[in-house]
Amino acid sequence: MSKRDTYIGKMELQLDKLNTKMNELATNAQGAKENARNKYKEEMTKLRHQSKVAVAKLDELKSSSEDSWETLITDMEEIYDAYTHSFLSLFQIPIESWSHMAAGKPPQKGHSAPQKKA
Repeated sequence: MSKRDTYIGKMELQLDKLNTKMNELATNAQGAKENARNKYKEEMTKLRHQSKVAVAKLDELKSSSEDSWETLITDMEEIYDAYTHSFLSLFQIPIESWSHMAAGKPPQKGHSAPQKKA
């Protein structure tokens, strides 16, 4: 597997995880009060736009040649970082918890991520 294919696979996995988590959180927000729900919808619209931009850049990367794909990495990383930052900020997920979640590991004890209400 080439470096390009490895990178594309990694980025697809990371975007899929963010989008899956965003959809889970969207489902959980259905019970929010109207004020919070409207703010949430506005922020989710921004996140969905960032997701589309990231997917479009990834598609561009996929269609690039072996010789030119590395020139797109900086843009892809900037788009991905902005999307991740917006996502984590909106849902107030600490970076440490997200790094464990993205790696498929349980969060460390004492993390400050919001707990689900019973």
